[in-house]
Amino acid sequence: MYLKKAKNKAGRVHLSIAEGYWDKERGHTRTRTVKTIGYLDDYEDKYENPIAHFTKVVEEMNAASTQNAAEYTITSRKDQQLSIDETRRMNYGYIIILKYFYEFGLEGFLNNRRLRESKLECNTSSIMKLLLISRILSPGSKKRAYEERGRYFDFENKDAFGLVDVYRSLSHFAKLEKDIQLLIHNRITKNYGRNLELIYYDVTNYYFEIDTEDDLRKKGVSKERRPNPIVQMGLASDAEGLPISYEVFAGNESEKLQLRPAVFELRDKYESGRIIAVADAAQNTGNNIYYLDSGKQGYIFSQSIRGSSAAFKAYIVDEDGYEWNGDEYKRKSRVERREISVDFDRRDGTTHKKKVFVDQRQIVFYSKKYAIRARAKREAALLKAQKLIDNPSAYTRATAYGCLKYVMNIEFDKDTGEVKETASVPCFNFDAIAEEEKYDGYYAIVTNLFEMESKKWKYDDGKIIDMYRGLWRAEDAFKVTKSDLESRPVHMSRPDRIKAHFLTCFISLTILRLIQKKTGYKHSAEQLIKAINNISCSHEGGNLYLFDHRCEVTDALGKAFGIDFTKLRLTRGEIKKNIGAIKKY
Repeated sequence: MYLKKAKNKAGRVHLSIAEGYWDKERGHTRTRTVKTIGYLDDYEDKYENPIAHFTKVVEEMNAASTQNAAEYTITSRKDQQLSIDETRRMNYGYIIILKYFYEFGLEGFLNNRRLRESKLECNTSSIMKLLLISRILSPGSKKRAYEERGRYFDFENKDAFGLVDVYRSLSHFAKLEKDIQLLIHNRITKNYGRNLELIYYDVTNYYFEIDTEDDLRKKGVSKERRPNPIVQMGLASDAEGLPISYEVFAGNESEKLQLRPAVFELRDKYESGRIIAVADAAQNTGNNIYYLDSGKQGYIFSQSIRGSSAAFKAYIVDEDGYEWNGDEYKRKSRVERREISVDFDRRDGTTHKKKVFVDQRQIVFYSKKYAIRARAKREAALLKAQKLIDNPSAYTRATAYGCLKYVMNIEFDKDTGEVKETASVPCFNFDAIAEEEKYDGYYAIVTNLFEMESKKWKYDDGKIIDMYRGLWRAEDAFKVTKSDLESRPVHMSRPDRIKAHFLTCFISLTILRLIQKKTGYKHSAEQLIKAINNISCSHEGGNLYLFDHRCEVTDALGKAFGIDFTKLRLTRGEIKKNIGAIKKY
């Protein structure tokens, strides 16, 4: 490479870095530009001698190129053995996770809060890094994370903290969960932009392999139908599926009570302005409808069809008003005045129910594809129902779940859950089956979005439906936390440490979602985790490290983050330089 100087018609000298290469097709050498610098006179105020400065830059680039292309000779004894418990393969891909740790400003935040608000002497920033990296790449207990810290290439000072420090830090992290959520939100908003007008909200729960309840771990309605005590989490995400905030609450509390506080906290603390909350039928309650509406907030909820009034069911199956799109999809809507039951506070702190009327926009749509899916799902349940009818004693209430609504004359013991012996003969409930079949393929959505522009809906029916369908991202977030991040069962018992565990899960989920965003949402969380785990190296000898994996996903990660993951070998200095560059945010 050399410094190229070219003078234009006006007499200005243009500088660039160029190199010669052999053009096989034309059979002679050619020149190409490696880097454009600009006009010489633009740099005369910056450097005493711009030509000398950029000549030195070219010399350094040539030296680096020669270093990268240099051949290495490695000598090794044939009978050399591994040391006991030695693992030579170390992960290098974790620097992608580190990028977001520093981008979120967590290092400075944690260091400052430790000094101001705790007596901890350990490096809480390093501990949080380890917990996040291990939660994404090697999920397990905190003890396992500590024991495996050596698997990450040059992970700071491996003796900077002990296992006891990790546990003590959890209690400190729990006190910071609200502030950390807001900090991360502000950084994401600043760096990527975030629109909080549309909020997706969903609730799930996590089981504990214990029998005894405490103040937080309570027996409730388990999403996985387990008898263990559970802890629940409500998660708010934006339209892209990026997590915004979460709340952990006891397993026996109703999830229906969590949406409104989450929405109003976002409005007040996150300065979101008006919010449109999108949630499933569990949040479609009189209280949520009334208080969101009166608080000038929007909502889009799914509406249970089979649990609706007879009048609404009649409206659904009535063909009048439907607009067809082809022969497989149709929809219609109306604005209806609806009576709902709402809890109002008394001055003494108690509540009383009152019937109120609200105007509500109801949207119904039908999909032939959904109808086929519903029939297939019911067929599987009917096969199970047939087995239950043929051999009732082989089932309990728990094992008969999913098919009981199709069977008549079955009773269960309240204490044991086993089938009672009665004179009645079990049989199919054909009326229930026929009633259910009527609504195959139909979905209903209710909302308070009535704004109109030029006599047209600001949010037409199709837009409302699309907005609701985005809820799958919030639901998928919980699948990622439970499967890829293995957030349960939880290996903690103290409430504060349990909350710290979910804080690390929340941050890890946010990082994964941002990695997906950075790579164009082309890869699943599972694929990205696998690829980052496989960006690993082994000490080959001397100052050299050998890499053993490259794939389409690692190339995509390298391109997105500006890190070359294609090299077969890197020196220790090159690896440390890349790790250092990630920290400079």
